[in-house]
Amino acid sequence: MIETERLLLRPLETSDVDAFVELHADPRVNRFVGSFSRRQALARLAEVERQWAERGHGLCAVELRSSGEFIGRSGLQYWQQFDEIELGWTLKAGQWGRGYASEAARACLVWGFETLDAEYFTAFMRPGNSASVKVAERLGFSPRRQDELSGNPVTVYALNRRAGLSSERQTPAG
Repeated sequence: MIETERLLLRPLETSDVDAFVELHADPRVNRFVGSFSRRQALARLAEVERQWAERGHGLCAVELRSSGEFIGRSGLQYWQQFDEIELGWTLKAGQWGRGYASEAARACLVWGFETLDAEYFTAFMRPGNSASVKVAERLGFSPRRQDELSGNPVTVYALNRRAGLSSERQTPAG
């Protein structure tokens, strides 16, 4: 578990299926990340659990420390087709604009550089996702290449280990 000033991050599990489906059901959220039926969500969460077991990292549930409310997901996802680890974040639309995405992503990034032997992490941005681009840039990511993910064009941003985090770096507590 990773703790920040306002958030708790823990590995996503199949028991999070209802919250996961609800998160992705909002058209404002799924515009860039897609939606999931319950069956699809269970399969996706089983993949997340497998990645945690096999690779020691994966996606996390993001919860408010103050209430325990599930507000989204963030974490480090391995993509075999690229042989890269992506830092991702997706939050409920009602939580946007409060800095939670940056806080959760920064905590995962710090944990990843401290724990994993990766030279860099990526962040995949679909065209028009300007809010996520701002989060990536705030963390020190910069564009690396154009690619395709799940049939969608993406700009692949990256942050090298040697570059470190931006000056806004905050180390998570715990």
